[in-house]
Amino acid sequence: MTQAQRNSGAAEDSLRMVSAAPMGDEQVSDEELRPHALSSFIGQPRLKAQLQLFLDAARKREVPPDHILLAGPPGLGKTTLAMIVANELNVPIRVTSGPAIQHAGDLASVLSALEPGEVLFIDEIHRLPRAAEELLYIAMEDFRVDVMVGKGPGATSIPLTLPRFTVIGATTREGMLPSPLRARFGFTAHLDYYPHEELEKLVERSSTVLGITLEEGAAEQLSLRSRGTPRIANRLLRRVRDWAIVHDLPTVGAEDVKEALELYQIDSQGLDRLDIAVLNAIVRNFNGGPVGLNNLAAMVGEESETVETVCEPYLVREGFLVRTPKGRVATRKAWEHLGLQPGNDVTTVF
Repeated sequence: MTQAQRNSGAAEDSLRMVSAAPMGDEQVSDEELRPHALSSFIGQPRLKAQLQLFLDAARKREVPPDHILLAGPPGLGKTTLAMIVANELNVPIRVTSGPAIQHAGDLASVLSALEPGEVLFIDEIHRLPRAAEELLYIAMEDFRVDVMVGKGPGATSIPLTLPRFTVIGATTREGMLPSPLRARFGFTAHLDYYPHEELEKLVERSSTVLGITLEEGAAEQLSLRSRGTPRIANRLLRRVRDWAIVHDLPTVGAEDVKEALELYQIDSQGLDRLDIAVLNAIVRNFNGGPVGLNNLAAMVGEESETVETVCEPYLVREGFLVRTPKGRVATRKAWEHLGLQPGNDVTTVF
């Protein structure tokens, strides 16, 4: 990996405790914590009701359901829902991703190996190559693929009939999906960030799976720091578990959670070192703003892309920061979170 890649926003995001991107050493734990039935899936109540009706109707008709598109920010449960759909239908699932399919031929080989009723899960479907997208159009609508045999002028196209199957596509950027591909999904589910109450239930369930005994208030403290994202909640829970093991704690209380996550520089609002550095730079060095992105990035010692794509979305969503035509401006909530009061010469937002 080059120095530029190490400093990129993606690389920085993968190193953060509060990143919604999966970490390499968490695959087994994530699999253990995933529910296997829709009734056990916590959160997204409206989506669950819609999906349950959708699957029940398909079972009664005794045909594979229409193709499903799962859209939403990372870490909210798109992969988990895909696994649940296959489990509810009692059919196998084949998993791939947009970046893993380099050529149309890669997708053709996957499609030609599908069994009747099987679920094909394509993660990050918006990153499929154009040629593979066009092949997928025909496969999803007509259940066939055209296989090219030979090269040059003598090449011929042989249509290959496919059994009925269900594509489940997951995307964090629905707007990047071409309209023809989006139109071929019969059911689109939008996943939203979780409220603290639902995250608290999820933490309690995960603690039971991991064998952690949480005292009253501990799950609440974890949910408040999880940025509305189940993946982050489970990651923080595992770090608190490590803390409890090292300190020989039979149970974990609210103060233990605070102390454990303080070590990782994660505060009561789920802000980490980089988030606080951005807010401090705007408030202390630029008197609350406005400040341009490049100046802000230079002040915190990060790349502009890292600040814009890794930090700002959550800070803006939670009301700590606003983007204006003149630059970034800290809100009154940001000043108060840092324990400061804006002066009379400061124009605050909200």
